[in-house]
Amino acid sequence: MADFFDRSLGIGYLGGTLSLLTLLFASLLTWRLVMGSVAVESITTRKAELFYWVTIMFSQTLGTALGDWTADSAGLGYTGAASVFGGLLLLLSVAYYRTKMSHTFLFWAAFVLTRPLGAALGDFLDKPVAHGGLAVSRFTASFVLLAFIAVCLLIFPQRASRTQH
Repeated sequence: MADFFDRSLGIGYLGGTLSLLTLLFASLLTWRLVMGSVAVESITTRKAELFYWVTIMFSQTLGTALGDWTADSAGLGYTGAASVFGGLLLLLSVAYYRTKMSHTFLFWAAFVLTRPLGAALGDFLDKPVAHGGLAVSRFTASFVLLAFIAVCLLIFPQRASRTQH
């Protein structure tokens, strides 16, 4: 879908990114106006779940377009783009623990930023060396990422939330 906006519509990475950002904001705003909340914890009906999945679709597509734009058009390359999105995610983590910013806002911001980070890292692994990548096969890159995720799950076990809603 990101390629449809970027290439098929001929509006480029920036145009596709801005269009998808607008659709994401429209989805979140409509969801908020209709359901009263965009918090994941509030998804208890089919209607709320529909809003959730539409928002997920736009956020993931936006992330792909944003990652491509940052790595290619903005000239940061794959490692530069990954550094930008990794740094932004780190700032969101600090905000989560050190400020009273809305956790719902921080969740959606982090959710959007994980996609371009993943796209930039994935492209870095499998794109040709001449284009700034490592030219690792997609199978090997997928295995490396799977192993990384497994190690992270072992090192950082998930726990149920301790906060009252």
